[in-house]
Amino acid sequence: MKLPLTRHARPRVDQQVALLSILGFWLFYMIIVTLRAAVLDFPAQEELVVRRIAVTLFGVLVNIVLYFGLRWFEDKPLTPRIIAAVVGSIPAALAISVFNYFAFNVYDPMSVFQDNELAEKIVTLDPVANVLEFAISSYYFLSSWAMLYLALSYAAEVRTAERRAARFAQAAQQAELRSLRYQVNPHFLFNTLNSLSTLVLRNRPDEAESMIMNLSTFYRTSLTGDPLDDVRLEDEVQLQQLYLAIEEVRFPDRLRIEIDIPDELMDCCVPGLILQPLVENAIKYGVARATRPVTIRIGAREGDGVLHLTVSDDGDVIPTDSDKGSGIGLANVRDRLDARYGSAGRIEWHVPFEGGFVVELTLPAVRHDC
Repeated sequence: MKLPLTRHARPRVDQQVALLSILGFWLFYMIIVTLRAAVLDFPAQEELVVRRIAVTLFGVLVNIVLYFGLRWFEDKPLTPRIIAAVVGSIPAALAISVFNYFAFNVYDPMSVFQDNELAEKIVTLDPVANVLEFAISSYYFLSSWAMLYLALSYAAEVRTAERRAARFAQAAQQAELRSLRYQVNPHFLFNTLNSLSTLVLRNRPDEAESMIMNLSTFYRTSLTGDPLDDVRLEDEVQLQQLYLAIEEVRFPDRLRIEIDIPDELMDCCVPGLILQPLVENAIKYGVARATRPVTIRIGAREGDGVLHLTVSDDGDVIPTDSDKGSGIGLANVRDRLDARYGSAGRIEWHVPFEGGFVVELTLPAVRHDC
């Protein structure tokens, strides 16, 4: 059985990156101190290098211990992590300073300093002052590394939060698209059932059967597709023709339909049911309120890689219909275009002087396997 990972099993900063940063810091220390000794022409350069390597290796070991100590604070807020780095660097700097004092001042100083008088003077230096002096420079060195580590850790935390936020945003967007996709007007179903009831009462079984088949096909097609998938414009138009065929039973003498879409645009991809609220609007505000024949037109054109879809009606002028352009159906389409295309998709509408209503959708003209 697999054991669950602890919270420290997967550090925010990759362990290899952390170790490389430690080695890089101490290699830099080794190079700088060696160059300084060469410039000042210290005696016994080879012996100094050997002892300096020992101090460097010990410093790397202490730094690794500090690294694992800081990892225990990764799940804490930034302030406790900074305090841990500042405080944790103190004993680490003291340990390195003590080892350095032993390597250069206690262990065989005569082999380093050829001048016996100078060697005796080095041996008699106050060990506490000597250790503290080197500890201060070591502390600055270790705290600098610790701040770098905290910066890397915080940056990794920010990236993780951004990825998590992006996943949540994507999930929310998909949920929004699904919700908007399934907002088919329930009044359409009620009206259709009432029309079916009327056909049955008037003993018109053939028309009732045709209407039932159209209704079944419409809902099967509209509700079984993945809400996040696009559909070919041809399929979307066929679905709207099914819807309009059902409404023709309700308005046999008033509803006229015109489809004006070039064949070369039929393979463009569009969000499924994107035209449905617009056609419903045309039925509700154009056909249902009129006492004469009203034509609903569905058109499309392409220009500069942009697809323009138009749904219009030539219904009567209705002065009191000032809220027509802010209804749920148009808001649904606007939100879907925004969620799907961002600024590349938009919806515009206007009321012609002679009456009716025109809605135009603008979206990228994309052709692929929808």
